[in-house]
Amino acid sequence: MDRMQRTKEEEQLAEIRRRLLTAAAATLVVFAVGVTGYTIISKGQHRVLDALYMTVITLTTVGYGEIIPLDNNPAGRIFTMILLVFGMGILVYFASTVTAFFVEGQLGQVFWRKRMRQAIAELKEHIIVCGDRTVAGHVLDEMRRVRRPVVAVIPQGSTLPPLQTEGEMLFVEGDPADEDVLREAGIMRAAGLVAAMESDRENVLIVLTAKQTNPILRVVSMVIEARNEAKMRRAGADAVVSVSRIGGLRVASEMIRPAVATFLDQMLRDRDRNLRIEEIQIGRGSPAIGQPIASLKINDMPGLLLLALVDPDGSNYQFKPEPHLTLKEKQTLIVMGGPAAVGDLRRRYGGDIYAEAKVTLERPVPGRA
Repeated sequence: MDRMQRTKEEEQLAEIRRRLLTAAAATLVVFAVGVTGYTIISKGQHRVLDALYMTVITLTTVGYGEIIPLDNNPAGRIFTMILLVFGMGILVYFASTVTAFFVEGQLGQVFWRKRMRQAIAELKEHIIVCGDRTVAGHVLDEMRRVRRPVVAVIPQGSTLPPLQTEGEMLFVEGDPADEDVLREAGIMRAAGLVAAMESDRENVLIVLTAKQTNPILRVVSMVIEARNEAKMRRAGADAVVSVSRIGGLRVASEMIRPAVATFLDQMLRDRDRNLRIEEIQIGRGSPAIGQPIASLKINDMPGLLLLALVDPDGSNYQFKPEPHLTLKEKQTLIVMGGPAAVGDLRRRYGGDIYAEAKVTLERPVPGRA
């Protein structure tokens, strides 16, 4: 947890308490002075409740039914004028202070940030996406479509990138290349990090910080200029994606294989089936270890299709693997299916890491989309 952020929020809470207590104390003093003054003016002939009533109708400017007569009491009239002038100002200050916290959401924002930190602290095996522009928005949308827990990290003072998916987003504001900010986003419990800033320089710093903080974390970075790809890998990125190269390949696909491109587009945009090609690693403790592929009956499961089997080191893959092949730890199943079916298969055969991972849904974030 970011100690500086916590200190800042504690200072904000202290300031809120101070302002509320000051306004409340000033209001009580005004009422105490009013009750005491009218009690003295009435020379003890009226009850304290009558003095309180006079104070209330004076400060609220109602002026209805004076119980303590002031017709022949100049001192009482002078006291009433003084009480009205100073007391009204204090009451307005108290009312405006309370209203500001509810209308402007100052108090709610502080508690909302605390709830968000708690929600992020409960996440495991989530994805951290650093960036506040279009590419980061597409990454966040895809993570949510396939129901992967995700946290956005956006620079201080910026806003979340435009999102097409519904619901609210967990996010952290701060320098994405700052270790404390990444720790607040749960980097030590995360499954991976995406560096999607609009500058290769910023992405290199994010990759370096992420790998130094959590060396076993999988880090994927986008690169703007192709000549910086080697630098990004030397910085520690496990994978580097060139935006211009991907765009060029897509244009070529539209030209030479339009039916395939259309199919992939429809597959990605179909919100009902939401089909994706996913991977499931056979982790430690998986009941699939030592069993033939046929025993898993993946192709018999609704909405799933087994496409390939990848060796633990990723050097070799078998398309449509033979049913008699025996599964080993750290092999990867490549399947096609919807988020629900893939998630069920991952929990069933992924092993201990998926059984222990707690997928927490995004909490509502007031005023954020």
